Amino acid sequence: MPSKIIKDGVIVDDQWLLLPQDTTDIPEGPIIVPLSLWESKKDILAGREALGVWLDSDEPPEHIASALENFDLVAINFPVFVDGRGFSYGRDLREKYHYQGEVRAIGEFIRDQLFFLQRCGFNAYALSGAELESALDTFKDFSDSYQAAIDQPEPYFRRH
Repeated sequence: MPSKIIKDGVIVDDQWLLLPQDTTDIPEGPIIVPLSLWESKKDILAGREALGVWLDSDEPPEHIASALENFDLVAINFPVFVDGRGFSYGRDLREKYHYQGEVRAIGEFIRDQLFFLQRCGFNAYALSGAELESALDTFKDFSDSYQAAIDQPEPYFRRH
């Protein structure tokens, strides 16, 4: 049975297989490969249907900028709760590289961060051990944002 994620504000089955860092075999079906596997097997993986890549917190999106058209999904790993580099990576993918595919948060983030992840361009969230139904309420924690962001390009004073 597939696990569940939050994507575009709803709970959905996760059809993707997240491959670990030490993977050498490439299974069939929708897969999310670590950057190291993409770099070593690019010739085999390029052009594959249903391909995603995941970046660790020390692997900024510039590593895949020239290859973004190959990926339906880019997952950003948050290895520890206090590592916030992934927020910047999400924003870079959307603003700097104009990536239109799924940007998914994976790893050690908490539901209280969902609203802010969304503001940075994330649209999918693989929460570990969380109540997904109650996590959806987190997106309603704030009625309006003052600052401009990916989800609201104009600051509050220009909207009102």
